[in-house]
Amino acid sequence: MIVEAQREALFEYLLRLGDNALILGHRLSEWCGKGPVLEEDIALSNIALDLVGQSTLWLEFAATVEGGVRDADALAFKRDVLDWRNFLLVEQPNGDFAHTIVRQFLFDCFHVEQLQALSKSANLEIAGIASKALKEALYHRRHSGQWVIRLGDGTEESHARAQTALDALWGYTRELFDGDAIDEMMMQAGIAPDPGDFEENWKLAVGAVLAEATLQVPDASWSIGGGKKGIHSEHLGFLLAEMQFLPRAYPDAQW
Repeated sequence: MIVEAQREALFEYLLRLGDNALILGHRLSEWCGKGPVLEEDIALSNIALDLVGQSTLWLEFAATVEGGVRDADALAFKRDVLDWRNFLLVEQPNGDFAHTIVRQFLFDCFHVEQLQALSKSANLEIAGIASKALKEALYHRRHSGQWVIRLGDGTEESHARAQTALDALWGYTRELFDGDAIDEMMMQAGIAPDPGDFEENWKLAVGAVLAEATLQVPDASWSIGGGKKGIHSEHLGFLLAEMQFLPRAYPDAQW
């Protein structure tokens, strides 16, 4: 019974990793063909591809842990909104370019900390995927951080837009560090650390860039979470409707 509970917890944990990467990757892919300049259009598309690739690895492993009932495609395209386990932060709409960049930066700083820890996991499959993904996440963090500085320390308008985005998204970051029973089981098994362990380094990394960008850290007067437990904002349903349309409409299609 204990072994079965651990297997279910591991499956749930892998869904969280895969869902964060896939939903954020899909959000970034919405910029394809719409980027502010060609070079950035390509950069965002490449980051989206990195995240979708990472998601594939996490969901393929999740499917194995589940016992082969579903494959990675089924987990990505045939789950309803309440079955998704991503953070609320990554499902938030793109907004303007500053909003997208700030959202990306806040997640990237967390993602690097998380992958660094997971690369030392007692589970060798997780350690291997995390080590591979970490190389990409470090690039993502550098890219989004440079843009946050450029926007915050840029024109009066770019500064205002970046600060507006930061104020709007800050309340979604609390969820990144809140642990629950699944995290506790992963910690006990040596598979993953307490997400709260990332918070101090995250604050340091975020704070250093925001200071250089002349942006003000918002007051933590509100916060919201629930994504890890399947409680989502209204935005995820619209995203899934677009992302899942083709495989749901043509379930036997091959490409």
